[in-house]
Amino acid sequence: MCGLTSMSIPELAGLMEELGQPKFRARQVFEWISRGKRPQEMTNLPKELRDKLDTLHYGGASIYDKRVSAKDGTVKYLFQLEDGNIVEGVLMSYHYGNTMCISTQVGCRMGCAFCASTLEGCIRNLEAGEMLSFIACAEKDVPHGDDKKRTVTNIVLMGSGEPLDNYDEVVKFLRLVSAPEGMNISPRNISISTCGLVPQLMRFTKEAPHVTLSVSLHAPNDETRDKIMPINRKYRTAELLNAAKYYAEETGRRVIFEYALIKDVNSSERDAKELASRLKGINCHVNLIPLNHVEERHLTGVTRRDAEQFASWLQGYGTSATVRREMGSDIDGACGQLRRKTLQRERKAAKER
Repeated sequence: MCGLTSMSIPELAGLMEELGQPKFRARQVFEWISRGKRPQEMTNLPKELRDKLDTLHYGGASIYDKRVSAKDGTVKYLFQLEDGNIVEGVLMSYHYGNTMCISTQVGCRMGCAFCASTLEGCIRNLEAGEMLSFIACAEKDVPHGDDKKRTVTNIVLMGSGEPLDNYDEVVKFLRLVSAPEGMNISPRNISISTCGLVPQLMRFTKEAPHVTLSVSLHAPNDETRDKIMPINRKYRTAELLNAAKYYAEETGRRVIFEYALIKDVNSSERDAKELASRLKGINCHVNLIPLNHVEERHLTGVTRRDAEQFASWLQGYGTSATVRREMGSDIDGACGQLRRKTLQRERKAAKER
């Protein structure tokens, strides 16, 4: 059986029936879980039911460590799962609200050349309820001043892992987190990022809530993309762009193309011109990212000035583009960095004992 945190109201209703409880208890339990509460904290349930629920697998997370940026207030979390694994999350403040970036896997198996998340491999997929727990943890850690409002207004599935490689649990998470009886975060305020699993993306277009799709593109052609993103050897750039165009047309939502600028790899004016040409006809925007430094990777990012120049080239060729605001750079805010350093430190300490 999946953890309590991963159960929908109909699934909880079935559980209540098994436990000899009225079905209306399912909604009560769901509401408590959405607030990050464990069975003994569910005060409107009878003690007998709380005790029974306490014996079941919960499937939540707790805050293992956190760092707060002195520059912009960004909060970087390490969440600990019930099996002892740790994963990252980031809470970022913007003018429109607070965005929570969450992981979808413990590690990643996509092997992108510029990313720290994949260096430890993929340990396992996250359950829908574990992802939900990350939001609840942040809500309790940084409560909103108004009890009737949420701290987390937006969610991006851009942490460790490839969301569409954990397809079923991610789709279930989207349904749980947007449920009116729970967190009730609109799909329009949720973004999901994929490196290009084309068959899953085609399914996602039909089966999942219509969230904002971000595509980790990072190159204008197969030759360059093959070198930095192994997934491109299976699903070519043209296939991915066609799938992204299909998503935009079917959902009416603009697609975001993520593009990490790497010095002497994908950042020339020629690259910008080719990229703009490839994206013509797609309702999209390009989000340019000055590459974060990863010690184990021998790649160099461009300067902020160079990134702005690349954006200007794209705009000149008729493609909407902006440079992402850098956040949490002083606290290992980039994907996978803090988790990897923590694991390395703990391994070193274990050897010295």
